[in-house]
Amino acid sequence: MEHIIQTFINLAQQTAFFTLTPGNYIMIAVACVFLYLAIAKGFEPLLLTPIAFGMLLVNIYPPIMEEGGLLHYFYLLDEWAILPSLIFMGVGAMTDFGPLIANPVSFLLGAAAQLGIYVAYFLAMALGFNDEAAAAISIIGGADGPTSIFLASKLGQTALMGPIAVAAYSYMSLVPLIQPPIMKLFTTKEEKLIKMPQLRPVSRLEKILFPVVITIVVCMILPSTAPLVGMLMLGNLFRECGVTRQLQDTASNALMYIVVIILGTSVGATTSAEAFLKADTLKIVVCGLIAFAFGTLGGVLLGKVMCKATGGKINPLIGSAGVSAVPMAARVSQKVGAEYDPTNFLLMNAMGPNVAGVIGTAVAAGTFMAIFGVK
Repeated sequence: MEHIIQTFINLAQQTAFFTLTPGNYIMIAVACVFLYLAIAKGFEPLLLTPIAFGMLLVNIYPPIMEEGGLLHYFYLLDEWAILPSLIFMGVGAMTDFGPLIANPVSFLLGAAAQLGIYVAYFLAMALGFNDEAAAAISIIGGADGPTSIFLASKLGQTALMGPIAVAAYSYMSLVPLIQPPIMKLFTTKEEKLIKMPQLRPVSRLEKILFPVVITIVVCMILPSTAPLVGMLMLGNLFRECGVTRQLQDTASNALMYIVVIILGTSVGATTSAEAFLKADTLKIVVCGLIAFAFGTLGGVLLGKVMCKATGGKINPLIGSAGVSAVPMAARVSQKVGAEYDPTNFLLMNAMGPNVAGVIGTAVAAGTFMAIFGVK
């Protein structure tokens, strides 16, 4: 009888109830909130669901992220910057660059929306982070999870990669909540009602040449951007050249979703209570929110300037799409514009700055790598 009792005691002690800390329970609760937002509210469920579930797993069973654990090997692909590059190839294969080609001025709006990155850089330094850590944190302002992971890895900030990645992906998912108040506050009703002309048709030749030219120009100036910009443009070339349909389908569907599952789950699994519940994490989350707000604001303000310069031909709402969250930010521009005039169709015009933002964030990351002498 005593042996049976001891056996049950041993079994009970092996359950997570005896090993979890209060911090683990806090993170489990956060994971459940994220799952609710993803499933019930539809906040980017393809990203938020695996992130939240990875968070749940690592706080119930921490060894899953230790060497020998399943998610440890998933995470190595993040550290080696493999998954972010593959994500960029998938984004390129899924995205029509036509609106950017048809309206090259969109590059300016994409550049303006990078304001948040540089605001976050100096803010992070003011909060006590070193130069490399501040640079890695700052990319959150571009609302670009893969680039945040890529730069943190390249700058040797693996200890901060978890909070940085979770903050970046969380803000990407919360674009529909964060951006509209800023967009509405800094634009007038008259500006919100501006209808933009339909974009000109873009030829097949232009669409084929664009990824080749951008790769040559950007990667010659900043070679360190080749893993991101190169893969983005390769995916887009698969889409536009017309002779690699199978490659485009694989990159934009099967491969893309496999990578999202692995990357999202491994990113969520970096949020163990011991690693995540620290003062630095709170600083990163705050920096990221401020950066994202300033990125949105930068795009909107330049949109207002361009609106004045063109005599009211550009709706400033499309400037907010200059952050790198494709196509979420463009959809938000469309949604806010439609609230004031249901017949106002801004989506295609907003896709130009949105695509430019993806390139702009990668360029910002390459610039930091060049400054710190990282290849």
